[in-house]
Amino acid sequence: MFRDEIVEEIHKLRQEYARLFNYDLDAIYEDIKRREAISGRTYVTPNPTPKTKQEAPSPSQP
Repeated sequence: MFRDEIVEEIHKLRQEYARLFNYDLDAIYEDIKRREAISGRTYVTPNPTPKTKQEAPSPSQP
């Protein structure tokens, strides 16, 4: 099987970052938001994708 050193390095860095927060997703999220706030950059949140006819609830459903 092909071994991609770049992917392995990314996985290693991601594990180290998660370990810093004891794998607590809430803590990781808060750190990311903190870093965004102090970066001085503008971040854009895309609009949600509109539901298709298949996903939309029928009028008889509450």
